[in-house]
Order: sequence, then structure tokens, then C-alpha cells
Amino acid sequence: MSIDLNADLGEGFGAWRLGDDDALLELVTSANVACGFHAGDPVTMRRVCARAAERGVAIGAQVGYRDLAGFGRRRIEIDPGDLAAEVIYQLGALDAFARAAGARVRYVKPHGALYNTAADDPVQAGALAAAVAAVDPELPLLGLPGSELEHAARAAGLPFVAEGFADRAYLPSGRLVPRGHPAAVHADAMVAVAQAVQLARFGTVTAVDGSRIEVPVESVCVHGDTPGAVLLVREIRRTLAEAGIEPAPFRP
Repeated sequence: MSIDLNADLGEGFGAWRLGDDDALLELVTSANVACGFHAGDPVTMRRVCARAAERGVAIGAQVGYRDLAGFGRRRIEIDPGDLAAEVIYQLGALDAFARAAGARVRYVKPHGALYNTAADDPVQAGALAAAVAAVDPELPLLGLPGSELEHAARAAGLPFVAEGFADRAYLPSGRLVPRGHPAAVHADAMVAVAQAVQLARFGTVTAVDGSRIEVPVESVCVHGDTPGAVLLVREIRRTLAEAGIEPAPFRP
């Protein structure tokens, strides 16, 4: 058995740094690189792409709302044509840095509020899928299984890769607990480790009400800005190995 491990990287901006990109690139198999709209800048994008390419880590474009001040965690009502153009812009920018490093963008994953909106809003999900298909109809979209984004990706003829989250709590519906809730992120690292293994091994997760729900995934995410993210991913890899599960990039 194998499972992809992804993390959000390159989320600094100028002199401000967030997370330990270099340490995480030694542990993850896919890197969701911020494209400059919710976080990131050209220097950061180039550095992370170069180091990911050196380590054989798959590069993904993490596209978001144009919201540096809010870190892309505020929903924005936007014309679908405008959203598609902004996604194409971000994807093109990151792919240029990836190619300069001898690699290329392997997938696209929306960030933050755009991720959650596209899970339930068919209009924004459709704009996202249309943008990716316009650039490369073989480029996978990464998102929640059973979401509007999955439906939009498949309708556009795009590969879709279902992901789960090690460090986020789930509602019984299969959606993530909203960030504003105090229990949205697992404070106990061992709970996150156990959830990662449960997702990888059984394709299920235990929701906040104690129910076990089906979440079949090909990739497990740990947020790079989660406190102790490096130690968490290291422990997840160790525990997966004990269960006979190898970290490896997903194959769309």
C-alpha cells in the first residue's frame, strides 16, 4: 500500500516566513506551493520549486483568492470568469518557476476559503475546473471526495485526486469543521497521526460526533503552518511504515 503526503508550502511573503519549507520537503511527497495571491512571492515560489525538484517532490499549484491580508481564508464573491482568469494566472506563474527548476506543475489544489467554497458551490467549482482544463486537460485537481469540485473536475474531463486531512476535524457530512471553530485543528499530535493512518489504511475518518464516515483518499494533507508540522509529518511517516504503507506521490 502507498499514500501521498502533501503539505502547503511557500506561504511566506517577503521578510515574513511561515512554516519550515526545507524540513517538510524532506518528508512529504507532494508540495502545494502558494502562488502569490493568498501567500507567497516570486522569490519564495522559485526557491520552493527548486528545492522540491532537487528532492523529487511533486509540485502542485495552490491557487487561492486574491487575499494576502486574510491569508485566503475569507470567502470572496467573484465573477466566475474573473476567478478562472486569476486561477490561470497563478498556475502559469508557478509552472514557469517549476520549469525553470527542471520540473513542472503536476496538479492544482485550491487553498483555504476557495477550497471550502469550491467543495459546495458549483459555480466557483466550475470556474476552477474550467481554468485548469484550459491550461492542461490532463492536470489533476486535488480536493474533498464527493464535493462539487470533484463533480466539476469530472465534468471538465480532468483527473480528480481525493484527499483527506490529518490535522483537521471532520463534520459528519464529510466536510471540514470551519476554521473559526476552536476544535477545527487537532491540538493533539497523536490524534492527527492516528487520523492519517485511519485515512490511509481504511479510507475512513472519525467525525466530531464520534461517527465513522467513509473518506476514500489517495493523498493526506498536513498543513505547513500547523504547530509542530515537521515532527507531525515525521511521526506520520514512521507510523505508516509500521502499518506497511509507503509514502509515494499519487498517480492520477
